[in-house]
Amino acid sequence: MDFEHDPATEAFRAEVRAFLAEHLPPELEDHLYATGAYHDDDFVRSLGARNWIAPEWEREDGQVPLDHMRVHVLTEELTRVEAPIHASATSVMVARVIRAIGSDWLRDLVVPAVLRGETTIALGLSEPEAGSDVAAVRTRARRAGDGWVIDGQKMFTTSGHLADYVFLLTRTDPGSERHRGLTTFLVPTDSAGIEVQPVHTVSGERTNITFYGEVRLDDRWRIGEVGQGWGALMLAMQEEHSAPFGPHLDRFVGLVEEWAAAEEDGTGARPLDRDEVRQRLVRAATDREVGLLLDARVSWMEANGEPPVAEGSMTKLFNTEALVRAAEDLLALMGPDGLRTRGDATAVLGGRIEQAMRFSIGATIQAGTSEIHRNIIANFRCRLPRG
Repeated sequence: MDFEHDPATEAFRAEVRAFLAEHLPPELEDHLYATGAYHDDDFVRSLGARNWIAPEWEREDGQVPLDHMRVHVLTEELTRVEAPIHASATSVMVARVIRAIGSDWLRDLVVPAVLRGETTIALGLSEPEAGSDVAAVRTRARRAGDGWVIDGQKMFTTSGHLADYVFLLTRTDPGSERHRGLTTFLVPTDSAGIEVQPVHTVSGERTNITFYGEVRLDDRWRIGEVGQGWGALMLAMQEEHSAPFGPHLDRFVGLVEEWAAAEEDGTGARPLDRDEVRQRLVRAATDREVGLLLDARVSWMEANGEPPVAEGSMTKLFNTEALVRAAEDLLALMGPDGLRTRGDATAVLGGRIEQAMRFSIGATIQAGTSEIHRNIIANFRCRLPRG
């Protein structure tokens, strides 16, 4: 089996890299690092102008969708450089749900604007004290005339301070438990009664806790049927659980390889000349190759209409835990020099090594914790009971 891309696909990769060189200058990278908010309106709208937001979707304007190999290459390149697409990625997840089960009014309002990069949507799912148990929903939506009144709070509403809407999971049947009695809404963030407070993570990312106090919402903002919110959520979560993390590992290993190949003390010696350095790099490079191939398999399955349920979880689990292993192993190899942060003129490779170490810790939590993915693999691939 040949995993090499054809010349046309590699030419497309060069096009994407040229786009990133133009639209992701060092100044923007520094701004994103300083704020921890990995979204930029101009960058995302530039993606939209090229039809590179959900580029595999059929368009009403006659634009030809990208084939699955180009979609894979585009995603890989954007992820490798940590482009500011976090908010657009969650927006596409919700737009996919609205396309499937939303009203005509919601589809017309939201989907084209998301694809142009003009509308962003944050996820309002997890709650304080519930950890990764999304089904432990305490945020309530109760009927009020022709609409709803929402009360509650959500944790880890990343981009909530920037987004136009929040995709909110609520409990509409107060007597229900777990997955039953849930309903999803698209809540405009300028609604009265919403408060957003920042939460800064060890990874350097800003997320938020959001509060909803007597937020009044017209019924037209409801997504799907009342009480069927878990099904709507699953439509969104499959895409998140298959998020690619292989390019993050690829970039980190590449940075350490760059450090290892450079002269270290003016004598002509290089870290790469030491056996220990080569051995650790080989281990990390092997993990990188496996991770990128797992990403490619998920991409292929999606292109062929096969939901990568267990396979997506395998890919995410392997890549994020391999990233932690590599970060710990290779940072130890570099010693204290690798701990210098961005902004320090003496930092190795501009402080990106230390940044990658912190990112690796959060990566095992983003898009589902490692424990969640192990349960998915056990349940859907191994046919074992849930843990």
